[in-house]
Amino acid sequence: MDTYAEASAVLTGDRWDRTGRALVAKMLAGFLYEELLAAEPVAGDPGAWQVGLPGGVAYRFRAGRRLFDGWRVAEGSVRRRDQAGEEPATDPGRLLLDLREAAGVPAATAAHLLKELRATQVADCHLAAGGASAAELLELGHPAIEGEMGGHPWIAPNKGRLGFGYGDYLRHAPERRARVRLHWLAARTSLASYQAVPGLPHDRLLAGELDPATFEAFTATLAATGADPGGYRWFPVHDWQWEHVVVPLFAPALAAGDLVVLGQGPDEYLPQQSIRTLTNVSAPRRHHLKLPLSILNTLVWRGLPTERTLAAPRVTEFLGGIVAGDPFLGADRRLVLLGEVASLAVPHPDYETLPGAPYQYRELLGCIWRESLHGKLPAGERAMTMAALLHRDHQGTPVLAALVERSGLAAEAWLAELFEAVLPPLLHMLYRYGTVFSPHGENAILVHRDGVPTRLAVKDFVDDVNVSDQPLPELRAALTPDVAEVLLAEPPDWLCQFLWAGLFVGHLRHLADLAEDHLGVGERRFWTMARAAVLGYQDRFPELADRFKTFDLLTPRFAKICLNRNRLLADGYADRPERPHAASFGTVRNALDEVAEP
Repeated sequence: MDTYAEASAVLTGDRWDRTGRALVAKMLAGFLYEELLAAEPVAGDPGAWQVGLPGGVAYRFRAGRRLFDGWRVAEGSVRRRDQAGEEPATDPGRLLLDLREAAGVPAATAAHLLKELRATQVADCHLAAGGASAAELLELGHPAIEGEMGGHPWIAPNKGRLGFGYGDYLRHAPERRARVRLHWLAARTSLASYQAVPGLPHDRLLAGELDPATFEAFTATLAATGADPGGYRWFPVHDWQWEHVVVPLFAPALAAGDLVVLGQGPDEYLPQQSIRTLTNVSAPRRHHLKLPLSILNTLVWRGLPTERTLAAPRVTEFLGGIVAGDPFLGADRRLVLLGEVASLAVPHPDYETLPGAPYQYRELLGCIWRESLHGKLPAGERAMTMAALLHRDHQGTPVLAALVERSGLAAEAWLAELFEAVLPPLLHMLYRYGTVFSPHGENAILVHRDGVPTRLAVKDFVDDVNVSDQPLPELRAALTPDVAEVLLAEPPDWLCQFLWAGLFVGHLRHLADLAEDHLGVGERRFWTMARAAVLGYQDRFPELADRFKTFDLLTPRFAKICLNRNRLLADGYADRPERPHAASFGTVRNALDEVAEP
């Protein structure tokens, strides 16, 4: 791989300026929403705003105020002014350094964030260099669509990936669309813990994941070391993790034969947007793999915490039991759960006994096997993450518009189908069972038939499922003590944040912008339809009226979750013994309340 030639071809001046303009606009919109900055309207110029910063620096731009207290900054409209004059603002790093003092960002944090911003812009240049049109993307399978996406719509350095070098980026980033084969390791049972849903012992899992020839070759390799193959657990490892973590930190286990390299498997995988989750494209019905990657990206280190990894199959059983026993979620909504059916964790013997060790060192090695979406879809159904709806191709056409055109429906009819597919199952889980997923754009998957939304699929349970701290009988009946030990129990307002911040603010408010520009559906009409879907669900289940008050999604204001504040002010880049929680600052006006009829 010639990284010199690749960088020289992709990082052109025009492309760098173009991606810089987009990132500057995104930073301003996000930082204004989170009140890291304040803007004043420019007198005599409707739609123009200005942010004044120390040192006589000011940024002037055109923007619209949106519901949920949002900002929409026009790309290419931002200009930077200082004592030397005024010029187009194309440098997100310069913006960060200009605002650092006013926002109170420590110098050390700014230095690391600058690196993340540059890495994000490099990745954006690669995305800008090519890709499928919106219409072509509809013909791609779910794994291939993942490689077209631009990342988190809210977090500014959404592809920072601290720990990756440029060569690592070219080999492993999802937008590179590079297929990889994985090596497998065997860990002695005294070192590795394996958990699975009932009926999936380790040998049965391996029989489904490895063809007979590969299984025999791996068995022979392990036997050649003089070890008893029955005393080991097998699992795949990411090449980056092997090179940067396993060899240097697990060298004693390798030397002692407690950890044995079995060889490279024949199947090819594509990384999903989370990077550490891989889809088998050689045998699509085989499991998706979630592997630890000790890189820092979008707020956290991307490892696999031991306790939660081992609990994954039990959480899957808990959720599966709810859906199987609830006719609305099952037969009516046909909610798809991509279950984390098996898991293996290899704790590091030194770091696990070191009190207060940074959390990144307690999630170094293991694997979660997740059910494949491929096997869940009958003929005629296709799927893409909700994040894909926000994607725009190089002509500026959003996938949203291409889907609506494919469906043959009018825009409002299509949006009604979308809200009906996505919201009722999430509302039912919250209201009846006091349980929430994290339905942001990457975890929530839209299933459609010829462009018409039909139902929802959800994934990533062990990291993102929370339950209510209220004594709900339906939750108590479904929640076994061992699962209750690992799932966070939260008060009602915090559970509502999974929909408010994760879905409405984090995803649907961006979709509302596209619907207004490309479908002709105004923002207020968009949120009126979303509110109607919530009220329609509530009308269908009047017996849950007390829950609608407990989990009041229609309240006029709620706490503002601030994802960029997490990095800039709350957590910085210091190592912590526990994973950080989302920061909040101030409150947000709830669009679902604002659009209510008087």
